[in-house]
Amino acid sequence: MTTGTISAKNLKQALQSIHIPPVYYFLVIFTVVGVTLDQLFASGNILSNPVIMTNILVRSVALGIVAVGQSFVMIGAAIDLSVAFTISLTAVLASQIMQGDPARVPMAILIVLGIGIVIGVTNGVIVTKLKVNPFIATLGTGLIIKGILNGTFANYKGSVPRSFQAFGYDSFGPIPYSILALVIVVIIGWFILSRTKFGAHLYGVGGSREIGRLSGLRTARIVTGAFIISSLTAVLSGLFIVSRLGSGAPWVGPDGVYDLESVAATVIGGTALAGGRGGVFGTLAGVLMFGVIDTVFNQLGVDTYLKTVLRGAIIILAVASYSIRSGREAA
Repeated sequence: MTTGTISAKNLKQALQSIHIPPVYYFLVIFTVVGVTLDQLFASGNILSNPVIMTNILVRSVALGIVAVGQSFVMIGAAIDLSVAFTISLTAVLASQIMQGDPARVPMAILIVLGIGIVIGVTNGVIVTKLKVNPFIATLGTGLIIKGILNGTFANYKGSVPRSFQAFGYDSFGPIPYSILALVIVVIIGWFILSRTKFGAHLYGVGGSREIGRLSGLRTARIVTGAFIISSLTAVLSGLFIVSRLGSGAPWVGPDGVYDLESVAATVIGGTALAGGRGGVFGTLAGVLMFGVIDTVFNQLGVDTYLKTVLRGAIIILAVASYSIRSGREAA
């Protein structure tokens, strides 16, 4: 057997061993298709117009940040449906506390971060100690927050100072601060999951909570930690949104459908609904795919309701591809 034959065989085996999640294929496909449709039926400047490209990224910031936290929870075999209401609570309280005064910004940020930790701990305790299904537990927590918001705040409340709005609008050179924040959150999420004991234990608990417990892992503390991370990323998303709006309102989270869309982006990104598998880079690709789809639909003037139908179909297609691929790998 020649060296060339051996090298070719080794190369083939190496290529076959590379596992590329389908989300990256979808991201490339939708980008190519979107650019083609834009060239044929719209302005034809998605790629050449830096404003459009920046808008795609900025539009992905709020969802991207909260989806990173959702990834932690779902890797731990749970789900967090309270994030949308946590975003609303953050936006309302932050603007109400700041009242346009730059001196109040640090206090407002510390208070909403503290509330985020309380919400995360509450979700974790309900799930791990009271043994309530995560879907029901976090939905209940979210509804409690919604009731408090609707009963206390009927409209836009407070305002944020211009200096704080820099987070949503200003840039460091050509790169918006908000995009830098998303990149930092993704890198921190990747580091925690892949380079810390907590990350390794979270994958173990997500794969099998019982086996994790028998192995000596503090499963309750690990799952609660994942919920705290999820709530903190929701708080950060809320701060970004209020920096863009200038004032908080109780509906900004639910109207953005950040709960369901963060779950969808996470699943599309390769995180298993059953837990124990996934990562933040795949989640980010899923978020960017949503951003590309929304931008292309807007460029083409697609009807809002049709856009929702098409997004739903795309989610089903992407998740189905994972199920089929997972079945083949198991076989």
